[in-house]
Amino acid sequence: MLVLSRKRDESIVIDGGIVITVVDIRGDKVRLGIEAPSTVPVHRKEVMDAIKREDERVAGEASPATSADIPR
Repeated sequence: MLVLSRKRDESIVIDGGIVITVVDIRGDKVRLGIEAPSTVPVHRKEVMDAIKREDERVAGEASPATSADIPR
């Protein structure tokens, strides 16, 4: 993990196309502004985790039946 220190209104750039800017700092909360191409999804981690769980659930329901699943 790369750890960087930034002050308010300072930015970091990822892969030349994603810019993360420190917008505000209040107590123990930091507000970040994120500029990314529309093709790059940007989610909070807890939202991404929920999306992944839902995708796995749907994939599990949609998996084709195997011979072991078919009653005889």
